Amino acid sequence: MNKSNALLNEKKYNTLIVVLSVAIPVVVAILFGVKIDAELPIFLPPIYATTNAITALVLVFAFIAIKNKNIKLHERLMKFAIILSVLFLVMYVAYHMTSDSTKFGGEGAIAYVYYFILLTHILLSIVVIPFVLITYVRAITNNIEKHKKIAKITFPLWLYVAITGVIVYVMISPYYA
Repeated sequence: MNKSNALLNEKKYNTLIVVLSVAIPVVVAILFGVKIDAELPIFLPPIYATTNAITALVLVFAFIAIKNKNIKLHERLMKFAIILSVLFLVMYVAYHMTSDSTKFGGEGAIAYVYYFILLTHILLSIVVIPFVLITYVRAITNNIEKHKKIAKITFPLWLYVAITGVIVYVMISPYYA
């Protein structure tokens, strides 16, 4: 595929990328305000923290796969990482729609560490959405040079979000009711 065809194919996804990049955080914020009087049959935080941990591992394995020029494995792992992130988001929203938020109970320096990690995790989880979508679109439209350039930004952002999700869970887990 030549460069102009790749660019044309990529452009048809731009509206969808913008819509999803705005809609996902807005819908999550709105759903946080919706409370459903239901009790989930399972306690989701350790499950979605585990999903974040698996996502981080999958991202690292995908990075190793592409460094070893195993494109098919890289592609499968990246699709799996996207699926895991979507599953995380669904579980996270379901938990917060059916349960009260847990307050961090630590004091002193550890509270500053926790809130720094939490704040950067939340902000970067919003920022990473368009990066993941653009990186994915550049891959599926075979715009590999541009894909590589943005992937160098997307990978560490996404990995940070996945890892800090686990750290936030570990730090707040003693305070769950």
